[in-house]
This record gives sequence, structure tokens and C-alpha cells, in this order.
Amino acid sequence: MTILPTIYHIPVCPFSQRLEILLALKGCTGDVAFSVVDITKPRDPELLKKTRGTTALPVLETPDGRILKESLVILRYFDEVFGTPVRRSDPFEHAVENMLIAKEGPFTAAGYLFVMNQDRAKRDAFNDKLLALYRDINGFLMEHNPGGTFLFDDFGLAEAVFTPMFMRFWFLDYYENFELPSGVEYDRVRKWRAACLEHEAAQQVTYEEIVKSYHDYALGAGNGALPKGRSVSSFVFTPDWKDRPWPPRDKYHASATDAELGLV
Repeated sequence: MTILPTIYHIPVCPFSQRLEILLALKGCTGDVAFSVVDITKPRDPELLKKTRGTTALPVLETPDGRILKESLVILRYFDEVFGTPVRRSDPFEHAVENMLIAKEGPFTAAGYLFVMNQDRAKRDAFNDKLLALYRDINGFLMEHNPGGTFLFDDFGLAEAVFTPMFMRFWFLDYYENFELPSGVEYDRVRKWRAACLEHEAAQQVTYEEIVKSYHDYALGAGNGALPKGRSVSSFVFTPDWKDRPWPPRDKYHASATDAELGLV
């Protein structure tokens, strides 16, 4: 019996999805086992033993019991051990690819801080910060492939990194009415984002699933924490997200109850 590498992950986690996207691009989806971790419950002591006490996910356990952490580390490891590498073979192009990937951290932080903000008076500042980062990425894409769709000729490593974040930022569309303005400062990144969202290898989650699952983030409660007055996390497995009503869009208004959110 073949023992597969195992990814311990949180469902709808963007950092796990980037691994799923890469495996889909390589046609290797069945070569890795995904073990679901319930973010609403304390970590399994056996898993904590494997990770030496850290709770961040995803975590990779190799068939011989070795552990790798950090999604970008695991992503690059998978790219080396499964099939033909997705990363650019040309050293300069690979360096450019890594330059764009390095922009993901600040981009992700800006989006999550925006959705978790609870002060309506600060909304415009968060909006402006995220737009500035979009303009920066737009400029980067214009510099390296102005007439193209992706960073290079096809969906690659940088796209696998950013696409899950574009999908998670659907929560900004829903809860903050966020949108990219028209104009040349955003046209190239808009084109890139749309192509990433539509790619066949990146269809693991839906708009509805993100909006419903991440409702607690819109109330300032991340990583499975409970908003004030609530006893059930929006990340619970049951009731399934498909069976819940759409949450209120106005995150700055009074919070809905567990029952109103279809969580009980």
C-alpha cells in the first residue's frame, strides 16, 4: 500500500488552495492526501506533536514522517518533486516571478485588515491602501508583460500564489463594496485577476462559500475566533455553507445571531 504525502489543512484556506492549484496544474491531485483540520476546535495533540506546537496550517507530512511548514515552502517543494516544474526555467524570468510573489504578503495583509476593520471612519484609508497595492502590481505586470494576460505566457507559479487571495477578496466585494476603478492604472491587473479567477485549475471554492465562511472575519474575528454575542463560528462544517442564508452585507451594523446566520 502506497503512503501518500499528507497536507493538514483548513477547508477554504487560501494557503492550502495554492497547493491544490499547483497539483491541479500538474495533473497530480491524487498524489497527495488532504487531511481536514476543524479550525473551530482545539488542535489534535498528535498534530501539535508533529508541528512542535505550532498551529499554522497547511503542514506537509512526507511518507517517511518528515514535516514541512509554510505554504510557499511546500508549494516550491511540490513544484520540484511532482512532474514538470511550473516555475520559469529561465533564471531571470524565475527571479521576476519571485519578485511578484514577494508582493503577495503585503497584498494579503491589506485585504484581511480591510475586511476585519470595524471602524467605518477608517474604511477609506484601508480602501486606498489596497488600491495602491493593486496599482503597484499593475505597474509590475506592465513592465514585464504589458500586452499579455498572465505574468508570462501562461498561468504559472505567481498565479498559483495570488489566485486564492483574489478569491478571498470576494469578501471585500460583498462586505465593503470594493471594486477596482476604471483606467489604465488598473486595466492590466484587472485582466490578470480575471484570467486567474477563471482558470480551470483554480475552481476549488466559490464566491458564496467564501462570503459565508468568512463572515466572522468581516466582524473582526479571524482564525476561528467568535464575534461578540455568537457561540458558533462561520467556519463550522455543519450546517453546510450551502444550506445557510446569505449573511447581512452591512458589517458595521448590529451583528446577526447564530440562528439568523443559519449556524444552528
